[in-house]
Amino acid sequence: MSAAEVSRVVIPAAGLGTRFLPATKSVPKELLPIVDVPTIQYIVEEAVRAGIKDVIVVNGRGKVAIEDHFDIAFELETVLRERGKKELYDQLHAISDMTRVVSLRQKQPLGLGHAVLCAASVVGPNPFGVILGDDLIDAEVPAIQQLIDAYRKHGKGVVALMEVPPEEAPLYGIAAGRALDDRTIAISQLVEKPKPGTAPSSLAIIGRYVLPPSIFDVLREVPPGVGGEIQLTDGLAVLARTEGLIGYRFEGRRFDAGDRMGYLRANIHYALKRPELREPLLAYMRTLTNGGGERR
Repeated sequence: MSAAEVSRVVIPAAGLGTRFLPATKSVPKELLPIVDVPTIQYIVEEAVRAGIKDVIVVNGRGKVAIEDHFDIAFELETVLRERGKKELYDQLHAISDMTRVVSLRQKQPLGLGHAVLCAASVVGPNPFGVILGDDLIDAEVPAIQQLIDAYRKHGKGVVALMEVPPEEAPLYGIAAGRALDDRTIAISQLVEKPKPGTAPSSLAIIGRYVLPPSIFDVLREVPPGVGGEIQLTDGLAVLARTEGLIGYRFEGRRFDAGDRMGYLRANIHYALKRPELREPLLAYMRTLTNGGGERR
């Protein structure tokens, strides 16, 4: 199977974003800005850099703003053009030209596995990527591209892995298996949010996957878990037993923008990458570390 066959990515984005209330009462959490760029735009840009042609956003009620963000804003663009704000016009217009975005509705919040399953009819018979809509990875080679390359090499589904300290293992799905090289394992065990001290390894599953189309049949048969939800991890465990599943320790820096502290870290990290913001931000942070504060 060639990497060129992975031309579609699914972005589950139907979550309620309760950790960011009241901000997410009317604004989808995926549109919360990292400085001035919506979180989901970074996700889509990663997919585009990896050569993805179609981005399938699985959203929920009240999230049409995500689809609007990647559409042409005719009135706004017209005003910017008429006022001679070419740079801003070009920046906005490039968003709508970035890729083809397909929007689907997950009508009930029945789990990540169910959200992926909602995209089956659009994905079709080829392998595809999955990127969680609030999981940012800053990497020279796009993280999803790294997984596509591993899929091409091994011909099996691939999940992204990251080392985590033991006390954080209960927050993640944890994978264990036989090492194939210094970054790759053949997964033999998957545990979703293990109890403290019981994790089979320190390798946490992070929000990037490249999966074969057979995962859809698996997810249709996986029995619902707690709350009637269909868990993607349960489907991955079946793949590991039947077809084999690869875990890949990606290169790059990851931020959980769905967590308040992770979101703050992401804002600082991406702001420091901006030449016009780096020095003023560093100067401000120095006033904080020196025990002072911003004085007026």
